Amino acid sequence: MFVSNEGPILHADLDAFYASVEQRDDPALRGRPVVVGTGVVLAASYEAKARGVRTAMNGRQARQLCPEAIVVSPRMSAYSAASKAVFEVFRDTTPLVEGISIDEAFLDVGGLLRIAGPPRVIAANLRAAVASRVGLPITVGVARTKFLAKVASGVAKPDGLLVVPHDAELAFLHPLPVERLWGVGKVTSGKLRAHGITTVGQVAAFDVRELVSMLGAGAGRHLHALAHNRDPRRVRVGQRRRSMGAQRALGSRRRTYVELDEFLSGLSDRLARRLRSAGRACRTVTLRLRFADFSRATRSHTVRKPTTGTEVILSAARGLLAAAWPMIADRGITLIGLSLSNFDDDAVQLELPFSGPDLAALDTTLDSLRTRFGSTAVTRAALLKHPDPVEMPLLPD
Repeated sequence: MFVSNEGPILHADLDAFYASVEQRDDPALRGRPVVVGTGVVLAASYEAKARGVRTAMNGRQARQLCPEAIVVSPRMSAYSAASKAVFEVFRDTTPLVEGISIDEAFLDVGGLLRIAGPPRVIAANLRAAVASRVGLPITVGVARTKFLAKVASGVAKPDGLLVVPHDAELAFLHPLPVERLWGVGKVTSGKLRAHGITTVGQVAAFDVRELVSMLGAGAGRHLHALAHNRDPRRVRVGQRRRSMGAQRALGSRRRTYVELDEFLSGLSDRLARRLRSAGRACRTVTLRLRFADFSRATRSHTVRKPTTGTEVILSAARGLLAAAWPMIADRGITLIGLSLSNFDDDAVQLELPFSGPDLAALDTTLDSLRTRFGSTAVTRAALLKHPDPVEMPLLPD
């Protein structure tokens, strides 16, 4: 039985992940402000963050804030390899690992007290292992709940370790700003602050019925529970993804319909291949757009039957783009993304008649060629004028 005053849950989060990989691989970048991404900032080192540079910021604005920043093009294969190496360290620490994204995870070490020591020791050893085996800095928060462990890692950044004992949970949590609560973005923060609620402790003290009236039933009760550190979720292992996606940064200028269609083709190829590799079929295709003014748009379409076909996915994506084009045409667009969801893992039923081109066989052949000779061995001719696609996986493979 776990009897320590330290919570069993670790939240491990790599620091400025993409930028840290660049600094690791190029010693000349260490200690200097690094920005990953030319048109849009995909990641910034802490030296650049100190000058106000933030993820998703326009590249021009980032250079104005930090003229001495070194801008590098993203290397997604290097980041994917680093992520896989870090997750190996996680799984060597405990079998109870729940990946949240390519650079963070929850770990449950509650059953390791007699084997590996208390959570703070396990967390310290994990940080040392990531540094020695992968060469990257990582921050770890330790607490009784997933929510509080994530908050602790956020407070401890960069390259830190913070343990929140059971008997000091609310003393740690309540002075923090309301933005530390999961689900509090700009809109919710504005509503809370308009009512004079600026700290987590004030949310905890606020009448839950008034929070529900202000924010809605779900959000009001959710935030009130978190403010009291009520989070019953356990670290869940072995869950299959509910979605998979990729996106491409585009700078900030206006794009033609043909250009966006070409980018969608590349994203569809990659996602469909990942879908088939995972042995899954999807029904819902979602198009995501971000504009130069930082506003966003999302469009989704659900196909009649589960599919693994590249052309079916691309056709759905093209339909979404055509429907959204009137709102895109005269605006600068900084990012286009595609995601697949509503998975059905049962076998996909073939339909009669079996006439026309065998697209499934074509997909399989292309997958085999790309697996054997590399992902760029076979590509669409339209994409040859768009080198170095910036694909940003949402989770490690």
